[in-house]
Amino acid sequence: MERQDRYRHELKYVITYPQYLELRNRLKVVMQTDIHTREDGRYQIRTIYFDNIADKALRENRTGALKREKFRIRYYNDDLSVLTLEKKMKYNNLCMKFDTRITEQECRSLLDGQTAWMRGHPDSLVQELYTKMQYQMLRPRILVSYIREPYIYKAGNVRITFDFDIRTTLYHRKFLEEDISDIPAADWPREIILEIKYDAFLPEIIEHLIQTDKIRQQAFSKYSASRRYG
Repeated sequence: MERQDRYRHELKYVITYPQYLELRNRLKVVMQTDIHTREDGRYQIRTIYFDNIADKALRENRTGALKREKFRIRYYNDDLSVLTLEKKMKYNNLCMKFDTRITEQECRSLLDGQTAWMRGHPDSLVQELYTKMQYQMLRPRILVSYIREPYIYKAGNVRITFDFDIRTTLYHRKFLEEDISDIPAADWPREIILEIKYDAFLPEIIEHLIQTDKIRQQAFSKYSASRRYG
């Protein structure tokens, strides 16, 4: 539901449900709900991550490589009419994302290993993925699902999200199915991921609202967490 073509700050925290309630109540006073959410103020995200046989993306994440990238296909609320191919680049605590729309048929062809259509595609991101599928042997690796509750603040282009119920299809190799076979990927029940993204600065009012002695910034990757069993 967001698009960016420049580096942004990205901070992550693992919080408990009581901490979520406290922070949400503070943030709702000054932040707006994303217009793309459902009536409950949330939406579902499903993401197909790419990696190679040597687990390049996974290793770079777990070793804390200063610069790294991941390719993924993302869709919302099980709506296959809007599928987005993304490349997320990370440099320390900065991140940048490039994306483009692909059709359901293009996506199914890609997932089935039929990639010839990508070679002459008009979008450079599709061509880049095709090239890296050839020489890096990138392949669809896993489907990660979760529920997101997002808030936005225009000054500083701030976006704060709470992610719940992270699930993984680690041992299931089919994607875009009506019935997803997945398992929990969290360390403990009701684990919630707080993400804070902003451009050049974090407004003082937002910084004040999220300040608490109970949470600490830490590295967290949904892809890495979803690969915890293999």
